[in-house]
Amino acid sequence: MPLKVLMFGWELPPYNSGGLGTACYGLTEALANQNVEITFVLPQRVNVKADFMKLVFADLEGFSWPDFQLNPYDTLKLLPPGVNPELARDLVAAVHLYAKRAAAIAKKGKFDLIHSHDWLCFPAGVVASDVSDRPLITHVHATELDRSGGNGTNPVVYAVEKHGMDKSSAVIAVSQFTKNLLNTYYQIHPEKVDVVHNGVNTADFDIPVDDANPLQTLKDAGFKVVLFVGRLTLQKGPDYLLKAAKRTLEYFPNAVFLFVGSGDMESQLINQTIQMGLSDRVMFAGFLRGKLLTQTFRSADLFIMPSVSEPFGITALESVAAGTPAIISKQSGASEALGHVLKVDFWDVEEMANQIISVLNYPSLHTALKVNGKAEVKKISWSAAASKTIDVYKKVLSRKK
Repeated sequence: MPLKVLMFGWELPPYNSGGLGTACYGLTEALANQNVEITFVLPQRVNVKADFMKLVFADLEGFSWPDFQLNPYDTLKLLPPGVNPELARDLVAAVHLYAKRAAAIAKKGKFDLIHSHDWLCFPAGVVASDVSDRPLITHVHATELDRSGGNGTNPVVYAVEKHGMDKSSAVIAVSQFTKNLLNTYYQIHPEKVDVVHNGVNTADFDIPVDDANPLQTLKDAGFKVVLFVGRLTLQKGPDYLLKAAKRTLEYFPNAVFLFVGSGDMESQLINQTIQMGLSDRVMFAGFLRGKLLTQTFRSADLFIMPSVSEPFGITALESVAAGTPAIISKQSGASEALGHVLKVDFWDVEEMANQIISVLNYPSLHTALKVNGKAEVKKISWSAAASKTIDVYKKVLSRKK
């Protein structure tokens, strides 16, 4: 008999704003391949294709995609004009409305356990667990401490996170880095937390680079492309990379820095680029996805993840899977999983620039990182993550008996 899991998520590709949706899709597909029957609940009705599991939509009134995206990386975001304020005034209100819908959904089926992803879904998981009398597993992909970059947490979100973890039978953390935060700042006992690293489907990044490659003109002109992919927010450290770019270009002028993503720091970063005199060497491409993003990964000469606080960092795996060497922050979960990358403290701009120059200057270093990284990342799979997740399921269920 397959394990039956009622899972609460906030997004799935292509309707995702970041790594949370990517992680949920990769993990659920791998779980389904290992005989786990998943009913996956989303807050809004979207055209997602995932025939390996049953999709259920909570249909929150007053919200529609893409008119208003309930972004998992925002907190207490006010609703735009035209959305009924009596239904939900902000993101937290939507989270609690989602939880109310979870009760009815949980009563409609029989499940072995409840699995809830990140703070937006923790209240839904708690309610579903209460009404079904099934154990709850909370899965932490990021914390409010990560999102704030250590610059003041939202107490409402923190309380939601802690309550969800306190009420759960087990907590899955995407890295030891995250587990340490949960132990220290949320007072979650270490024995309650299991570390399950994220994975990547390497086959998705084996596509050839075709004529539509948007970076080919730069490459043909002799430029080396240094790539950043992520939200342009304090947590991701793009401002540190911008400082490192200035130092790099003093010694390696044929580099171009491409920032892929959007976020609340975008205008600030553009203005800083102008003030620093880097407008001809720093580009902002906005949010990319699908084949275009994969082509960008494969075409770049180097990937940088300079995060201030990164629970994991799936983009690091994607870069290495695409054959692009990576420099990643030591303050990241991915640094635990990847050995054939260069690692740097996010704040050490001089060392970051030194590493960038080294990879761009020395073909032998570039090749070693590329070849060994691609071999290593094949072992960091969603299948491995699913196997560890099932072990957590079995451990929790054995206590229930």
